[in-house]
Amino acid sequence: MSTEMKPVALNIPGPDDDWTPSMEDMPFHRLGGEPGVQALAEAFYDAMDAEEPALARLHELDEQGRVNRGTRERFGLFLMGWLGGPQHYMQRHGHPRLRMRHGHLPVNLDHRDAWLRSMRRAMDARGVKGGVRRFLDQRFAEVADFLRNTEG
Repeated sequence: MSTEMKPVALNIPGPDDDWTPSMEDMPFHRLGGEPGVQALAEAFYDAMDAEEPALARLHELDEQGRVNRGTRERFGLFLMGWLGGPQHYMQRHGHPRLRMRHGHLPVNLDHRDAWLRSMRRAMDARGVKGGVRRFLDQRFAEVADFLRNTEG
């Protein structure tokens, strides 16, 4: 399987749109479906590898010291379902149980903020703007804060 990411057309209106998700128009669709969401996951880990090495080291790394392929693919599958697309993650791995799956790691404010910076960089790199960006900024912040399990 090639790891080269191909451009994906995004269905994202201008920055002043007032988009909100609906059953017919979920973030999954706005980000370009499966290829677009997987590209966002790749951009997220690329940003983490480049700018947040302490956070990247909490993941399994490949021989080049980057977050490994399996982690990238699992996160892409998770994002697809979380963003309103197909539930491939649940079909392959079961319920995400985010707190349980992250429970072995100390997730503090610094980790939360590094994760959010990586996701903002990924969305910037993918050109995510407007209402979908505002929606995702809020939702990612809520989930990242939910996963905190230590103070500081």
